[in-house]
Amino acid sequence: MTALINVVGAAVVDSLEAPGRLLVARRTAPPRFAGMWEFPGGKVERGEAPEAALHRELAEELGIEVKLGRELESGDTDGWTLNEQASMRVWFAEVTAGKPAPLEDHDELRWVSLADHEEALALPWIPADLPIVRALLQRVSTPA
Repeated sequence: MTALINVVGAAVVDSLEAPGRLLVARRTAPPRFAGMWEFPGGKVERGEAPEAALHRELAEELGIEVKLGRELESGDTDGWTLNEQASMRVWFAEVTAGKPAPLEDHDELRWVSLADHEEALALPWIPADLPIVRALLQRVSTPA
């Protein structure tokens, strides 16, 4: 049995207390995902805590430091299923240092409104991220 690949992602919002906008990233690779939008993040390395991996990935990909908020729960202990080999855990995050820039794996970043669900859902998302986007939009429009 192959071990599940653990991936982390960030729902980078303009404010953890009152999120109004979400930062999304457009992929450049692999070819089947190039031009599609996703949550920034990446693979957890062996021996690395998921939260530490997320901080590392955001620094490498976007050049930012963040404060992590709550996790966007999937209802599954392994997180959101991406495919047969991988699952992803997603945390809300707020930029605390740096200006987001597409440094690695992305060619464009965009802030989208969380109030206008159509704006966020109109983007061509990586298929595995779309259910996470829908859950996030539902979560931010429903008070915790």
